[in-house]
Amino acid sequence: MKNKLTKNIYRVLLVASFLAINGLIIAGISAVLSYLNTGADKASILHLEEPMEKVYAPKVVWGNLDNPGRPMEKQTLQEIERDYLNAWHVRNIALKDNDVYGISDFYTDSARIRIFEHIDLNIKNKIFFKETTLSHYPELDFYSEDGTLVVFTDKNVERYQETYNKDSLLLHKKDTTNYQIMMLLEDGFWRIRHLQELEIEQNGIQNKERNLDSVLASITKVKGLNYYPKNTPWDTFGKKFNESIINKDFEIIKGMGLNTIRVFVQYDDFGKADVPSEKLKRLKSLLDLAENNDLKAMVTLFDFYGDYDITNWTLTQRHAETIVNSLKDHPALLGWDVKNEPDLDFDSRGKNRVLSWLKEMTTKMKQWDPNHHVTIGWSSPEAAIHLAEEVDFVSYHYYREPEHFLEAHNTLKSVVKNKQIVLQEYGYSSYDGFWNLYLGSEEEQVDYYKTMQKQLAENNVPFLFWTLYDFEEVPNAVAGSLPWRTRKQHYFGCFDYKGSKKKVFDVLNQSP
Repeated sequence: MKNKLTKNIYRVLLVASFLAINGLIIAGISAVLSYLNTGADKASILHLEEPMEKVYAPKVVWGNLDNPGRPMEKQTLQEIERDYLNAWHVRNIALKDNDVYGISDFYTDSARIRIFEHIDLNIKNKIFFKETTLSHYPELDFYSEDGTLVVFTDKNVERYQETYNKDSLLLHKKDTTNYQIMMLLEDGFWRIRHLQELEIEQNGIQNKERNLDSVLASITKVKGLNYYPKNTPWDTFGKKFNESIINKDFEIIKGMGLNTIRVFVQYDDFGKADVPSEKLKRLKSLLDLAENNDLKAMVTLFDFYGDYDITNWTLTQRHAETIVNSLKDHPALLGWDVKNEPDLDFDSRGKNRVLSWLKEMTTKMKQWDPNHHVTIGWSSPEAAIHLAEEVDFVSYHYYREPEHFLEAHNTLKSVVKNKQIVLQEYGYSSYDGFWNLYLGSEEEQVDYYKTMQKQLAENNVPFLFWTLYDFEEVPNAVAGSLPWRTRKQHYFGCFDYKGSKKKVFDVLNQSP
C-alpha cells in the first residue's frame, strides 16, 4: 500500500513538472513573438535607465511639412522625430565611448560605415569626443506614398563638441550646420540611411533685437535683499508655500524702503528638464505678490546645480527655457541671474567647462527673453571679470572686511568698464557662540552694515543684502556640516527667527 502511494505521488509530480515546463516554454515563445511583432522598446535597446527626454532633449521645431504625395501623419512625425533624436543620441554616446554599440539599431548598413571609421580613427589617435546638439529646425522634403521613406532638411543644427585625450580637454567648439537626412522604416523603426552636411546659408536663425536702455535705470536703483521665508529657507516653493506669509514679508520689505528681492530656483527642486506646473504656479504667485507690494524680483536659476557636462546641456536648457518663457512678461520681473556662485565649481568641475556652460546659457536666455537683463552671481569681485562682455550687468558677492570693499569694487570697475555693477550679496552674522570664538554680536553686525551702507550710498552701488531673517534650520547643502561654518549661517538676518527686529534693522531700514 505504501509503495503504491509513493508511486502515485511520483506520477503526480512528474505530470506537474511536465505541465510547468511546457507552460514556461509556451510563455517564452509568446513573449518572443510579442516582442518581434510590436518592436523592441527603444529604451531597452539603448539600455537606458530613464526615458530619452530625461537624458537628451534638444529643441526641435518643425517647419514646412507640405508633401505633394502622401500627407505626413501626426503620429508618424512623432515617431520620425523620436528615432531621429535617438540616432543623434547613440552617435554621441558612441563617439564618447569609442564603442559602436547601438549604432546598428538606428543607422542602416551604409550610414553606419562613416561612424565606424570615425571611431577607428579616434582609437588610433587616442582621443574621444563629447558632443551634443542643442537645436534642430527640420523641414520635410519628401514622404513616400507607401510611408516607408522620408527625406527632410534639418536647418541650423547647433552642435557643441569637446575633444579629449584621456581626461584632458584639448579643445572645444560650437558650430551651426544644415543636414539633409533620408530615413527608412525598417522593423517598425525609422533608421538613418543618409545624412549629409550642407553648406549653410547666412540668413539662419536671427536673434531678436535687444534694447534694454529703458530698463537699465531700474538696475542702477536696486536697493533690496536676498529673500527666503523664515520657516522654509532654501525651500521657498515647497509644500509649505504660503502666500499669506510671503505677502507679510513683502510688506515688511517695502516698509523698509527697499524695492527689490532676489529669489532662488533650484534645478532639482524644479523638476530639471520637466518643470512641474505647480512649481511655476508658486513662482508666479510670488511675483504677483511682489508686484502687489511694488517690488521687483531678480530670479536666480540653477541654485545648487553643479554638473556642467555637455551631455546634460539640453536638459538644463529645457529647464531654463520653460521658466523664462513662463515668466518673461511678468511686470515684477527685474532680470535673470543665470547661476549662483558658479566660480566655486571651477576646481571640482573644470573652469573651462563651467564657463562654456554659462556662456551658452546666457546666450540662450537672451534669445528667449530679449527684454530683460541677464547676469551671473559670482562669489567674489575677482571672479566677476569672467564673461563680463556676455552679461548685461555684472553681479558679485562680498563677505570680507568692509574696510577693503571699495578697493575691491573699484578694481573690478576698472576692468569691466561701461558695465553696471551690482553688489548682489553681502552680510554679516551676529552669531556669538563657541564656534565663532564668541567674536560675533549684534553690535558687530551693526558696525559692519554702518560701514558698508555708507560706502554703497556714497558710490551709488546697487545692493541686495543677505538676508531678512535668521533661520532655525539651515540645510547641510548650504554650508556643509562643520559647525564653525554652519552656525554662522543661522544669524545673518535683520529679524531673529522669532520675527523680532534685531539691532541692525535700523541701519538697513531705507525708509525716510
